[in-house]
Amino acid sequence: MSFLISSLISVLGRYLNPLISIKSSSSIPNHGTLSVKLAPKLHFTSDAIKMASTDFGKIITSNIPSAVLFPSHIDDIKNLITLSYNSTTPFPIAARGHGHSVRGQATARDGVVVDMKSLSNSHVGTRVSWTSSLGYYADVGGEQLWIDVLCATLEHGLAPVSWTDYLYLTVGGTLSNAGMSGQAFYYGPQISNVLELGVITGKGEFFTCSKHTNSELFYAVLGGLGQFGIITRARIVLDKAPKRVKWVRMLYHDFSAFTRDQEHLISITGLDYVEGHLLMNQSSANNWRSSFFSPNDVSNIASLITQHKIIYCLEVVKYYDDFTTHTIDKELKVLLEGLSFNPGFVFEKDVTFMDFLNRVRSGELQLQSQGLWDVPHPWLNLFVPKSRIFDFHQGVIVNMIHARNITRGLVLLYPTNRKRWDDRMSAVTPDEDIFYSVGLLCSGDNDNWKAMDEQNKDILEFCEKAGIRFKQYLPHYTTREEWIDHFGEKWSIFQERKTMFDPKMILSPGQRIFHHV
Repeated sequence: MSFLISSLISVLGRYLNPLISIKSSSSIPNHGTLSVKLAPKLHFTSDAIKMASTDFGKIITSNIPSAVLFPSHIDDIKNLITLSYNSTTPFPIAARGHGHSVRGQATARDGVVVDMKSLSNSHVGTRVSWTSSLGYYADVGGEQLWIDVLCATLEHGLAPVSWTDYLYLTVGGTLSNAGMSGQAFYYGPQISNVLELGVITGKGEFFTCSKHTNSELFYAVLGGLGQFGIITRARIVLDKAPKRVKWVRMLYHDFSAFTRDQEHLISITGLDYVEGHLLMNQSSANNWRSSFFSPNDVSNIASLITQHKIIYCLEVVKYYDDFTTHTIDKELKVLLEGLSFNPGFVFEKDVTFMDFLNRVRSGELQLQSQGLWDVPHPWLNLFVPKSRIFDFHQGVIVNMIHARNITRGLVLLYPTNRKRWDDRMSAVTPDEDIFYSVGLLCSGDNDNWKAMDEQNKDILEFCEKAGIRFKQYLPHYTTREEWIDHFGEKWSIFQERKTMFDPKMILSPGQRIFHHV
């Protein structure tokens, strides 16, 4: 336990659980009043520490914090950061939303984890507004789950335009990365649909920022991996929410046809979502993301997999409303005309807008009931340039994932348009107009997750040796050199922004960019 945290415990001792052993009689000079304000909200209990020591990945378990802050107002976060910033030995601080990281990115060894969900009962919530210059937008708390944002905006007949596949993530969490799903080819990632942010920097200062006000901080925080500030509020672009969606899946046995059709579909106007995933012997046609196929369909698909070994599923969605019900089938037919999917293997569902966006939830609940959700998740997410996707397919999909047959989980693979991203933001992508989002979303147990993790390392090593200039999404690196390579030309400005907004390197130590934990 660090000296500072020991000192903090001493100062706050009379407020804490009497079972805690107070290990130091020293105190923090000149911070008594500030510390007393934080006292009731800092928890040192074993339950709080355990919660903040792990995440969805269940891989990193050694980043044990000294305390957890349960803020009731953003001033509590400001005070905590100020306390660290003004101390002789600053202590690390990490914001934790839903804890959906997989490599301990939201942890803070020997520091303080801020449980952002604690703000949900007293903070911004979701407020919908309209102006002639901005149109419709929602001001939402950084701690809000996207499912709650969706429910609140739908009451006004509106919704955000860009999503993640899983809605039980916090706004601040996804905006600190990018926020990717099948809408990104047209609408851009979630970070491209933000008008304004409220941010507390590593100096404990609160700023409202946008493209025109405090723009350096605005662009730094979007995709900034929590390095420059904690997002407490976001102003999100809204549009008219559709009532229903036509949801279509088409199967391919030929990877060339699959990618050609995907790239065609993201080049035209009319679809609202384009994704793709792989079906192999070790995977089920229905997975935790959705139970799309009927039992009879599953049987037919299994036969197709047996015949071709790897099947590629192209997935598209078109939104529609009551007044377009009579034309939607015709419109969709025109959009899908000329595609090269396997004859007889096209499947369609008609569902509500909410049911489509929240499609992963039912699978999550089912896995939870079977004890299969709270397990290790050695995930690997990559952005692969279009020019090398065939090399990646052969070297990784065919020669590793299929050949080894140890992957247990979903493999996503779909293209998106780089023009929908803003290079001023911290997020990085391959330097090509089209790149593929590849998600190896594996689930393991105590016996086999390490084999999957070793395979991930082999995949990265193959890409490096083959000269495939990929970028990790939700990145995990352990050395400064790897991070420099990851950010490439953005590394210099990334460092400058760190010096500007978090000079004592207090924030997000679990990312291991400026900290070695």
